[in-house]
Amino acid sequence: MFPDYNIYSLPLLILVIQGVVLSLLIFKRFVKNRRVADLVLAALILITCYHRTTYTIGFMGWYDTFRNTKINYYLISLTLAIGPLIYFYIKSSIVRDFHFKRKTLLHFLPVVLYVLFKMFVFLYDTTQPGFEETQNGPFYLWMMDYLGPLFFILFTIHLLVYLVFSFQLYFKYRTQLEEEYSNTYRYELRWLRNFLFLYTFLFVYDSIQNITEGLIVDLHWTQEWWYQFCSVLVVLYVGVMGYFTSMEGFGKIDLNKEQPLEEPIGETTFQFQDELENLKAIVENEKLYLDPNLTLSQLSRKSKINTSQLSFIINNGLQKNFNDFINEYRVAEVKTYLQDPSKKHLSILGIAYDCGFNSKATFNRVFKKIAGQSPSSFRK
Repeated sequence: MFPDYNIYSLPLLILVIQGVVLSLLIFKRFVKNRRVADLVLAALILITCYHRTTYTIGFMGWYDTFRNTKINYYLISLTLAIGPLIYFYIKSSIVRDFHFKRKTLLHFLPVVLYVLFKMFVFLYDTTQPGFEETQNGPFYLWMMDYLGPLFFILFTIHLLVYLVFSFQLYFKYRTQLEEEYSNTYRYELRWLRNFLFLYTFLFVYDSIQNITEGLIVDLHWTQEWWYQFCSVLVVLYVGVMGYFTSMEGFGKIDLNKEQPLEEPIGETTFQFQDELENLKAIVENEKLYLDPNLTLSQLSRKSKINTSQLSFIINNGLQKNFNDFINEYRVAEVKTYLQDPSKKHLSILGIAYDCGFNSKATFNRVFKKIAGQSPSSFRK
């Protein structure tokens, strides 16, 4: 009997409803602020919840109660939209002045073609005799038997490609942060990293489950339930984090900006040694590294060297990026404090903040990387 609220259907129903509510809240914020990332995330969450519908109503007894239901025709898979939405959420979150262009919509052409194909399947089956007395018509059954494996391969490759592109974009952003910011913690968008990991987890889980069921053994519907449950948990996390994570200050990096030049092959001497020594003197004498918000642009103005040349000088003259260049001064300052008996009453974290760090996690990671041991071990 439908609806049957049980230990399988009820958790999915509650979490799916919460996901839809979060999607609507994020879309409402898009209407207010016109941030493209909110529109993309709202669509991604809504589609992921929509994909849980088949199993949710199935666990509630829909298919047993309505034997001739045609709902399989109406609940069309939009998996081909998931990959582009993941990619464009990352891009719209970190790319300066991102907006959709006409050619962007080509990324969604595969899902449009698939929807049109499913509509054709439905229209064809409606013309077949006995369609009203059965759940799935002959064309639908043929499609599932013969095209189902092909669609699975297509969907898998499609999503995998977009996940790879998304990770590439994210790590390119992380690399460029270190070229422009002395403290990257507030700009790293670690929640985006978690977002990518979670959707990758769902991708791997679903692929293994489909391969297992297709080649090894038929899984019971209660075994397949766990993937659906994990999916709605991911949706809930993504929705909450996407709604409450402040994006202020992001999107300031220009990913199309040219990377710092490298020394020409065969060059034996660094051509800007005087500029490098002058740069180091400015940083040391004015203790610019004590400013936790110091950026490459600010140092460029102080040294009167344009940002491109400044990046070149730091990368090639010191064989390190701007972030490492400044943090080495900060770690050296922290060491001085930790070795000073008159500073024993100060906490290590307090010293770190006084020396230009603005994050405990970043400080511990950077200190161990440069000093070879933890701050507490160094103090002892």
